[in-house]
Amino acid sequence: MSTVSFNAYTALNTTRPAESAQATGKAEAAKNPVAEGISDFRTALQQAENSTMQTAVAGADPHAMVAALANAELMLDAAVTIRDKVVEAYQELLRMPV
Repeated sequence: MSTVSFNAYTALNTTRPAESAQATGKAEAAKNPVAEGISDFRTALQQAENSTMQTAVAGADPHAMVAALANAELMLDAAVTIRDKVVEAYQELLRMPV
C-alpha cells in the first residue's frame, strides 16, 4: 500500500504554467514601468507569504516576517493610492464637456 504525501504549503508554492509564461515576459516588463511596478508588488507579496509560512511551519525568525508583512502593506497602500488616482482622473475625463 503506497501513501501519497501532500503538503499544502509546497502545493501552493509550485510553479504554475501561467507563472512560467510570465517569467518569459520579464524582459518586456523591464521596458514598461507599470509592469515593473506590478512585478515588484507581486514579489513583495510573495516574499511576505513565504516568510509567513516559514515562520508558521518551521519557526523561522518572526522579525523577518513582520518586516516582510510591513513591506507588503506599504506596497498595497501605494497600489491602492495609485488606483484611486487613476479612477479619479478617469472620472474627471468623463465630466469634461465634449
